[in-house]
Amino acid sequence: MRKMDEFIGGDLYSHLQAAADLVVIADEHHVHRQQARAFSSAVRDLRPRALVGLTATPDPADEGKVIYRYSLAEAIADGLVKVPVIVYRQDGHKDVATQLADACHLRRIKEAAYATWAEGEGRTPVNPVLFVVCQTVEEAKQTSNLLASESYIGDPAAVLEVTSQSSDDALAALASVEDPDSPIRAVVSVDKLKEGWDVKNIGVIVALRALASEALTEQILGRGLRLPYGRRVGAPMIDQIDLVAHDSYRKLLEQKDALIQRIAPTGDSAATGEPLQPGPAKAAAKEAAAEIQETPEQGTLRLVTPGRLIDGEHVDGAAALILQDYMVTEAQGQRDAEEYRVLQRVPGAPQIVFPRREQEVLPVRFSLSLVSDTDVRAAGAGFAQEIKIPLIREALTATRTLDGGVRVRREAQEAGEATQAWLPLARVTNDLENRLLGLGLVEESLAELNAARRVVQAFLAGAGAGANSEVNWGAERAHQALQGIDALIRQRYNARRLQPKYAFRTVTMPVEPQPMPTDVLDRFATKFERGRWYSGWRKSVLPVASFDTNSTERALAEILDGATDIAWWLRLQATDPAFIELDTGGRYYPDFIAIDTSRVHWLIEGKSDRDVTRRDVEDKRGAAEEWARFVNDDSRFGVWRYLFCSETAIKNARGGWHSLLVTARAS
Repeated sequence: MRKMDEFIGGDLYSHLQAAADLVVIADEHHVHRQQARAFSSAVRDLRPRALVGLTATPDPADEGKVIYRYSLAEAIADGLVKVPVIVYRQDGHKDVATQLADACHLRRIKEAAYATWAEGEGRTPVNPVLFVVCQTVEEAKQTSNLLASESYIGDPAAVLEVTSQSSDDALAALASVEDPDSPIRAVVSVDKLKEGWDVKNIGVIVALRALASEALTEQILGRGLRLPYGRRVGAPMIDQIDLVAHDSYRKLLEQKDALIQRIAPTGDSAATGEPLQPGPAKAAAKEAAAEIQETPEQGTLRLVTPGRLIDGEHVDGAAALILQDYMVTEAQGQRDAEEYRVLQRVPGAPQIVFPRREQEVLPVRFSLSLVSDTDVRAAGAGFAQEIKIPLIREALTATRTLDGGVRVRREAQEAGEATQAWLPLARVTNDLENRLLGLGLVEESLAELNAARRVVQAFLAGAGAGANSEVNWGAERAHQALQGIDALIRQRYNARRLQPKYAFRTVTMPVEPQPMPTDVLDRFATKFERGRWYSGWRKSVLPVASFDTNSTERALAEILDGATDIAWWLRLQATDPAFIELDTGGRYYPDFIAIDTSRVHWLIEGKSDRDVTRRDVEDKRGAAEEWARFVNDDSRFGVWRYLFCSETAIKNARGGWHSLLVTARAS
């Protein structure tokens, strides 16, 4: 800067000092503010007309100097950064090993998506990287060793550990992690990467340390927001950053303070766009945080820029930005208003033809079955396939509103498949035998021990695991098998009753049109309210649904909406014409109809544990099971199945459709 330059006739520094129109734009302002004396003096001695500092993390002492903010919510809404997606599982596994295994699984999925898109577009391949933040150096070393093992990344050279003790070679490898030829697939850090590491190929983030607000916003989340190709490409696996947070996702989702520093403005007046003083700035931050909380009505963030004159009229900055799109937005608003005046199917949703059976005065036969080896094998057949554990994914999305603000909300994403442990068949067999003998239903004798072995062998044979089979079982499959054989022995007899014969009459569901409810809540509202209507569903035939119970009906809706094998579902009401007639002359109204991706229709009922054994509930369940058999035997209405779900069965399913089919013993 101070060396002689023949092109300008002096040194560059003096040339800049003499310039009358010098404007200095200083990046990373927080590291050379007035307290950073040497650098601050060098910049200010240039005597610029204006010194503009840019930073994502302003020092609290400089809050009063902030003249403009551009929040993360705006960047998400404008498509300039990745969309954060919170990833978690509901099967109770929150250990570090499981968290890292799921993260590696997601990274491999993203790697395939990155490669496929790049090949199709003729672009240079980008390798997505897993970024893990640890609490201590020792934890970082343990994590690096685990990731390098065969069950995870599988290559020590692909795992880079960066701490205060790292070598220059490690730092050089970190600097080149974006290169297509870089072998690095995972970066493990403590506090070394708090700032200054700007790469675009982080695809998955795991935070093993406490997710405090500062750690998440300044160190963790910010590292993965940059887009690998400089723009969103339309492929979710590329346009999103996955945060695997099994143990702390509820805090992340429910306590929006963890993201508020980057999502909400803290220094501008929403009315004037002028900078606020430090005191009001904190108040504005708290107010913005309160607006994002999940309340009965979805909160919004009003991020308004300074006003300006357009055609002689004062227009606030946000309105000016969207003025050219106003007519399009207004037309969309009119369509939205028309849509919400009546309750009707969402676009693309099917009409469901429900085959209602109506009684005819004709007697039918009565039958009684005793559970035998054949029955046991049939029950075991329900466990012939491995059971997937869903990996729930929820995006924190942001969209522009008509008034120029930004709306931040949670949005369900397509669920993935979580990893699980594998058990040898010998252990599965031993666990099943111990479960039978531990029920307390039989005496302790050699005869009962032999019987238990016979039942287990028949059960496993039905599941496709013969005496000489050595195939391992997934932990979830083994767990559900224990529940299944338990239920089988407890319900040894399946009592059937005399029933009249029925004729079919079809009705079309849902009934349209209906009045649109006015008390609609977002489905992610923190507190369940009986009878209220909830929106935000991905696979519901209707845009809203209401429930009487949280632990059965609402929980079933969450499972159906997140299941990859479910195409559509419909919540049934007591006023709908889809019912099953009973011998007593009454009517049974099930809770749901669901259509899976194989076009099988499911009639689903959820019941609290205290009601499962009621006589009227058992009668309704028997009527529905018989209804399904008659519908399928008739063959005119496709395949229908009935699923009765107790409160315990729903809980044990842990959010998974495959698990629910096992815990509820689908018929």
